[in-house]
Amino acid sequence: MSPDDTPHGKTATKLVYMANQIATFFKTQPANEAVPGVATHINKFWEPRMRRQLFELIDHGDSGLNPLVLEAASLIHRPEPVKQD
Repeated sequence: MSPDDTPHGKTATKLVYMANQIATFFKTQPANEAVPGVATHINKFWEPRMRRQLFELIDHGDSGLNPLVLEAASLIHRPEPVKQD
C-alpha cells in the first residue's frame, strides 16, 4: 500500500517524506544514537495529530518509511486515539 492509498492521502505522503528526511540525517550519526535521535526529533517537533497519522501508516504496513523510522517507532510517543462522540 502506498502512502497515497491511505485515508490521509497526500498528507501521508508528506509525513513519510518528512520522517525519511529525519532518518537520512540521523543515519550519519553513530548507530547507538541514530534510532533515539529519530524518535526524539519526532517526539519533540511533531504534534500528536502527525504522530497519530505516522502510527496509522506503520500499522498498515508497507508505508515507504525508512527502516530507521520503523526502528524508532517503539520510542516515539503514540498519541491517544481521537475519541468519536
